[in-house]
Amino acid sequence: MSRSNLQLPITKIRVGCPAHNCGGRCLLIAHIEDGKIVRLDTDDRPDTIAAPQLRACARGRAYLRRQYHPDRLLYPLKRVGKRGEGKFVRISWDEALGEVSSQMVRIKSEYGNDALFVPYGTGSYNQLNGSHVARRLMNLFGGCLGIYNSYSWGATNIATPTVYGTLVTGNQRQDWLNSRYIIMWGWNPAEMRDGTNSDYFIKLARENGAHVVCIDPRHSLSAAALADEWIPIRPGTDAAMMSAMAYVMLTENLHDADFVRTHCVGFDASQMPVEGAESYSDYLLGARDGIPKTPEWAEAITAVPAATIARIAREYATSKPAALVQGYGMQRRAYGEQVVRAGCVLAAISGNVGISGGWASGLGLQADDGGPHWTVFPLGENPVRASIPVFLWTEACLRAQALTSAEGVLGVPRLQNNIKLIYAVATNCLINQHADVNRSAEILRDESKVEFIVVQDNFLTPTGMFADIILPACTQFETWGVEDGWKYGDEVILQPKLVEPPGESKSDYQICADLAERLGIREAFTEGRDEKDWVEWCLDVFRSTRFPELPTLDEFIEKNLGAYSNPVTNPKIAFADFRADPMKYPLNTPSGKIEIFSKKLHDMGNPNEIPAVPKYIQEWESPFRASSASTVEALVDSNRITETPRKPKKNAPSGFGKTPFDSAAKRRRLRSGRIHFASHRTSHPCASPLHARQQRLAARGISAANFHQPDRRRRKRHPRRRPCPRVE
Repeated sequence: MSRSNLQLPITKIRVGCPAHNCGGRCLLIAHIEDGKIVRLDTDDRPDTIAAPQLRACARGRAYLRRQYHPDRLLYPLKRVGKRGEGKFVRISWDEALGEVSSQMVRIKSEYGNDALFVPYGTGSYNQLNGSHVARRLMNLFGGCLGIYNSYSWGATNIATPTVYGTLVTGNQRQDWLNSRYIIMWGWNPAEMRDGTNSDYFIKLARENGAHVVCIDPRHSLSAAALADEWIPIRPGTDAAMMSAMAYVMLTENLHDADFVRTHCVGFDASQMPVEGAESYSDYLLGARDGIPKTPEWAEAITAVPAATIARIAREYATSKPAALVQGYGMQRRAYGEQVVRAGCVLAAISGNVGISGGWASGLGLQADDGGPHWTVFPLGENPVRASIPVFLWTEACLRAQALTSAEGVLGVPRLQNNIKLIYAVATNCLINQHADVNRSAEILRDESKVEFIVVQDNFLTPTGMFADIILPACTQFETWGVEDGWKYGDEVILQPKLVEPPGESKSDYQICADLAERLGIREAFTEGRDEKDWVEWCLDVFRSTRFPELPTLDEFIEKNLGAYSNPVTNPKIAFADFRADPMKYPLNTPSGKIEIFSKKLHDMGNPNEIPAVPKYIQEWESPFRASSASTVEALVDSNRITETPRKPKKNAPSGFGKTPFDSAAKRRRLRSGRIHFASHRTSHPCASPLHARQQRLAARGISAANFHQPDRRRRKRHPRRRPCPRVE
């Protein structure tokens, strides 16, 4: 009898989409036959606006290509060639664990715990898989050099609190349906997955009458599918356009003067915390530098027509409630703090803070509690007090003792030891995600600098090529896990173990538990729990905080729930109490108000690099430094015809979407090469720039939808002509 006629039973299990740090937290349905996943569907639960389905994207639904890829790591490996050559031999787990544990003991003895390092890694981000389990192991071993901030939104993390005193600046997303005007500024939710369903809520907001504008150098899928209008802009010049918009709002009296007077400081000379310092109005009007920040001034910088800048400013200022939602690519550049603060200030002076349908900009963690927990698995306390920004690990490998608080060192006056051992779990940032990968590779090749590197992964990544020992980790389908939402989101998603790991691969948790045993700390590490036990422990934490009605693990399993959601029927509004009574509910800023002018930044005494009010500062490597007038004119002319208005919606304010669009003229300019394409990382925070070939394809009208892809943990290194994808 043929296999097709056997009709073997297929089990369908709801499971969380593997929790990479992709920006989404979605639900899959795994079809399991004979101990193998044969198909993946997505969420089939009831669908409402209050608790929408967590529908996985095409990448998540295609995960079986990775799950059963022939290049999966199956056995521990030991380097036999030079670092970076990628020459390894298979060894036993006993030898691998023995080598790693003995090197940890040696480095600790010779240099101290601050020479041990677990780098930033979010390629696996459920509670029981990922770099945080290695961090718990290190903390129990005496600690390691700490890290803070992230590769994703480092500038936003620092800049947002200088204006609002918090990162919780976002309304719950159901409130977007109350907006009349939405600016997606460098924000691409259709591709980057900035929270599951963000693109869906923007779609609903448009259907509800909101006018949506996308400002982005690239005609992204969000610009094509979600926006009424696309406005191309030169990369790295967004703060100039924001400044010009603020100029229009100021000079035409379109700003919310009452709100600015009662809830803000630093807008003009009447409310300055530092006497004689430059106010925001002074900057906009050019009172100190002699350069008014007019739309015409911004046009020469941004290549956005002055008339368009002025129109967007007027529409945003007068179409309350309005939301300006920023992406992360803009702040991953030189002076990235300025564009974040400028967006926050536009929201403030337009009066769109603390109201339904508005948006305070900045990072936008959701009201009223900041949203998801990210990590509830207990890491313990790190006995090593020193920590560095995640991006400075290369400097800590070379010149740790020269790093001080001026470079961002926290906890100690200066570092004592260079990094000598790297334990890289669920990360490819040592090579693929870091800047100047050639320099990173040169550092890692030198065994006199970093003396031992262990990499724990699914595939032989570019980072893995520099490992001394490689430990094969299983995927999230092959172990137990649990996750909650990403940035936004009001759900808990179970990840039951579906299939057995291939070869000799183990979960991140199990590998760390085995290392803990070698180091004599297994009981402290496991507390007598396996992965499934820890899932139950995490559910108890979720239940005691944001999800009081959360089902038990037995209920999740018995009813095949997959996910549990808190319905949002009355969306929370960030700063609603502050707006109602700023004296009774002050912000956590020095003034208690929205700080358009930051005294804290002023007191740093570096106005050219860190101004107290948000300013446009030209990047030191800007390719637009010497642009000629003719080039600017050509770019502006191209922008005039590449805006893409749509048919006005019946509820849209009059005058929207009136920009002319001549498709024949567009084709002529495309052929003549007058449209300018440049790199601007506006999708996922770790997306790579457009390559020259991709620019040429885009100029020919070929879709660039796949040019920017979210990072994924542990993809294999593709041979020869197939470029290795960027991963975390």
